[in-house]
Amino acid sequence: MSAFTVAIDGPAAAGKGTISRAVAAHFGFAHLDTGLLYRAVGALGGDPVAAAQGLRPEDLARDDLRSLEAGEAASRVAVIPEVRAALVDFQRAFARREGGAVLDGRDIGTVICPDAEVKLYVTASAEVRAHRRWLETGGPDSAPGSHEAVLAQVRARDARDMGRADAPLRPADDAVMLDTSELSIGQAVERAIAVIAAQMVAAGLNPHPPA
Repeated sequence: MSAFTVAIDGPAAAGKGTISRAVAAHFGFAHLDTGLLYRAVGALGGDPVAAAQGLRPEDLARDDLRSLEAGEAASRVAVIPEVRAALVDFQRAFARREGGAVLDGRDIGTVICPDAEVKLYVTASAEVRAHRRWLETGGPDSAPGSHEAVLAQVRARDARDMGRADAPLRPADDAVMLDTSELSIGQAVERAIAVIAAQMVAAGLNPHPPA
């Protein structure tokens, strides 16, 4: 199959990563969590521009990139235009590879792949997203007040991501909105697959992956 790009954007803990991995597996597409690029740059420390320019594939395999600290570091370095510029070419080349690709991040449909065949914007309320993160980091076994702290982090990150001057987080004008606040993972994935399959049919492609 020729290049077919699915761009999935949304705020932290909305479910876009889970949905992206599931739909990529369903259709046999390659998947890139672009947030890992920024998390790796932030985790490497030092000069973030130099880290972005010298980023290697093995840097994306670090086992600390899913931590809250790495997420905060990613949000800080992502506001630096030179960092974003250094990572754009890598993402665009991945998006147009043969066989289809799913990229998830915060500016895929608006900046990286504005011509993507499918654009999804996955969101959920700040309270729901904070609760998900709280459960990931210990839930009821966490320290007292941790739920409120995670909610504050989520809101702060939203403000930073949506308010940055370069490529702010927002849905593309032609993105399909998918609010996961009251959906199970299965329901959210099912809806995303239906949107992608319909667009593949419209493009004259077979939406049914080979057995």
